[in-house]
Amino acid sequence: MVSNVAAKRRALFILALALILGASGLISRTWAAGAFAVGKCGAYGQAYDYPAEADARAAALRQCKGACAAVTMKRACAALAIDMTNPCGPHGYAVKPRISSSLNAATKKCYEFGGKECVIRAWACDAKG
Repeated sequence: MVSNVAAKRRALFILALALILGASGLISRTWAAGAFAVGKCGAYGQAYDYPAEADARAAALRQCKGACAAVTMKRACAALAIDMTNPCGPHGYAVKPRISSSLNAATKKCYEFGGKECVIRAWACDAKG
């Protein structure tokens, strides 16, 4: 037989565990904004798990050297591919739900824009990307 005190302790433990798990799920859903900034000659910046898209965009742009454009990624992955024969030439980037599709799409874009030896320069995933 289980005593009344032991049953109450077990119930409190289960309640506390449920609250902790619920709170952690809320935190991961809340901190799910990211951005990827792309500039010339392979310049890039990345930011992920920010509370708001504007904060993530600003952080990514601060990391990127020169004139850069930023795209946001919310529960997604972003990738940048550059042409190794001319790093200041053709490049491609993509934002997709999964890392594999973003890597493939960025490489494909680089080749579409005239790249000869396109390679991934950088990638980042946000929250559940």
